[in-house]
Amino acid sequence: MKFIKKHYFEILLVLPLSAYILGFTILPIIKTILLSFHDKSTGALGFSTYQYLFSKKDFNMAIINTVAVTLVGLTFQLITGLFIAMSLKTDFKGKGLVRSLVLLPMGVPTLVSGVTLLYIFGTQGYLNELLFKLGIITKPIAWTSGGIKNIFVIAIADSWKVLPIVVLLLLAGLESIPSDVYEASAIDGASKSQTFFNITLPLLKPSITMTIILRAVDSFRIFELPKILAGRVTPFLATYAYDEYAYNNANASAAASTILLMIIVIFMILYFKFVDKGGVEYGK
Repeated sequence: MKFIKKHYFEILLVLPLSAYILGFTILPIIKTILLSFHDKSTGALGFSTYQYLFSKKDFNMAIINTVAVTLVGLTFQLITGLFIAMSLKTDFKGKGLVRSLVLLPMGVPTLVSGVTLLYIFGTQGYLNELLFKLGIITKPIAWTSGGIKNIFVIAIADSWKVLPIVVLLLLAGLESIPSDVYEASAIDGASKSQTFFNITLPLLKPSITMTIILRAVDSFRIFELPKILAGRVTPFLATYAYDEYAYNNANASAAASTILLMIIVIFMILYFKFVDKGGVEYGK
């Protein structure tokens, strides 16, 4: 009671947000997890719903596709985003205009960008037209017909949409690195590659970690782009959970959502355990 009387104003400020998180995040997650362990027919607790899911080929493919598009997308986004961020850090004429153009995809709704990309990756799209004129192909390639081609198409489409966020995070990290560090490395005779790998990357590690976490969580639950560019040809965990719910199988949808949550948590644990093991030590 003394604590409440002493901090009643702070509690009043935090209470609305706490109620929102509890009512719209924590409780629905708990209810979804509990629902996944109930049998649809009998209502008994058990793993029958999970056994049903893992016995279906489409669900196993959905797990593989979700992990694959996340790994491919993250790799492409980090490499491309870092290159663009380092380019934007330098001074050149028209820098402000270029920064504005880089941020442009953020203003495009995901559904609109997905439909737009169909004009590029469709069977009669611009990409096939370009490849045909260059003499690389003799007949159109079905980029969105499933398989590994569809994974790369969705990864590239997602990367185009979210690349501005990656660039902003990495650019903020680059701007926070003191210029004195680079001046000292230049005096010591360090080459550009040595400066990049021994100074820029280690000092950029917090920004890279934040970027990977934010983008991995978002990429694992990718939904709109696969629905537009792949439909049911290439299933993903989020789209699979949606389809099961649409088929009036809420238990299977809850189980698929729970597995998606577990994959995200496992990814974050493995990342912090094996990749980001703590603070950065300069020069190591």
